[in-house]
Amino acid sequence: MTSKIIFKAGEATVFSPGKDVTAAMPEILIGAVDGPVGQAFANMMAQSKGHTAMFAVRDINQLVRPATMMVPKVTLKDSANIELFGGVVQAATADAVLDCVIEGIIPRDQANDLCIISLVWIDPGCAKEANLDKADMYKNNYEATKLAIKRALNDEPSIEELIKNRDTIKHCMWEDSWDQK
Repeated sequence: MTSKIIFKAGEATVFSPGKDVTAAMPEILIGAVDGPVGQAFANMMAQSKGHTAMFAVRDINQLVRPATMMVPKVTLKDSANIELFGGVVQAATADAVLDCVIEGIIPRDQANDLCIISLVWIDPGCAKEANLDKADMYKNNYEATKLAIKRALNDEPSIEELIKNRDTIKHCMWEDSWDQK
């Protein structure tokens, strides 16, 4: 048996150039059901307005293992975005989790003893996109979820990498973070 996973966090961003609305940016917590992640997971069963949590299921009666709770990072205000969240993104998340078990990223012997909380991004303008590429949205969410889980379980990026890159990597969405000198 592998060592018990108590609390691991990971994130990833995957996007397709020119298709901003299909970008995926999951933030993952994975840990034992009898630990802090399990407690947070159980507490999420109570709904909060606008950020409705949902289990990741592969299809009807196919709850993925480890049990995974998806929570949107933004308030879903319309049925079209809720449908994307509970359809394309849910399918991609569930498939990614199961494939992580199949590929040995998540220890199979812990599949019933772990739970995952996945904060997922749905671009608020996504559902209004005239030529929304749902296959691309699925692909990005699938790949990003697998990568976030892998990073969480491998403690990536390492503290050494973060320290090494402290002065060279800046947040891509905050222009002022770059030294303008």
